[in-house]
Amino acid sequence: MPKQRTFEKTATLSGIALHTGARATLKLSPAEVNTGITFRRVDLPGKPEVKALAPNVIDARRGTTIGNANAVVYTVEHIMSALHVSNIDNALIDMDGPEPPIEDGSALPFLEIVLEAGSVEQDAEAKIWTAKEPIHIEGKGTQLVITPSDKLKISCVTSFVGCPIETQYLEVDITPEIYRKEICSARTFVNYRDLQQLITMGLVKGGSLDSAAIIHDGAIICKDELRFENEIVRHKILDLIGDIYLCGQRVKANIIAIKPGHYFNVQLALAMLKQI
Repeated sequence: MPKQRTFEKTATLSGIALHTGARATLKLSPAEVNTGITFRRVDLPGKPEVKALAPNVIDARRGTTIGNANAVVYTVEHIMSALHVSNIDNALIDMDGPEPPIEDGSALPFLEIVLEAGSVEQDAEAKIWTAKEPIHIEGKGTQLVITPSDKLKISCVTSFVGCPIETQYLEVDITPEIYRKEICSARTFVNYRDLQQLITMGLVKGGSLDSAAIIHDGAIICKDELRFENEIVRHKILDLIGDIYLCGQRVKANIIAIKPGHYFNVQLALAMLKQI
């Protein structure tokens, strides 16, 4: 059995937060065995902590937000995705505000600081989730099916109305090498209509074409050019990898995802927890 892993040293990432527009700093630090992934709000009295587990998700509408009575942490999916693929089982993540930096809207900056921090084996066996039986989650046009496998493989179909590439499909084995090359740099997308609503609500103050691509009138508007022709489905896989890590264990399973989103990803993680 593989051993649990934590960071070898600390690493820090600073940048602009998506919704507040304020500068945010995220610090990765080693953690003891069997403690899992813990977010700590160092800007609040007592430095309250929130465990990165599906039962602690309090909102999953446009990102995955975890919280408890003492603290809230928004949009954890990108850092969780990088931690999952890097086999980091135990980590303490200090944040000086409610949001991590948005950076370029992908998981690449988070993967880079995870690699900068390095990792070391710990004296305990890694906890690996494998399906005891198939799980099926369905609703509002979304279907997620997870079946037993000796590796993490994701087959994903997604579509956005008004997108020039209406339906996108990708099937990929998730390994650290493939993730770095094919998945982690895929950026988040937003429909222009939804963006208008967010701006009206006083959100996305830190958003720009540096951090997202916008779907509008049959076109994709982004800085420079698309990183992949099917960048949308790749980002959906990126999010799914992060959200299922909220089961608290490395995942080895075959996942078929039709139009996945954070809400149903979290429902899948909750169902996975029931099998543990």
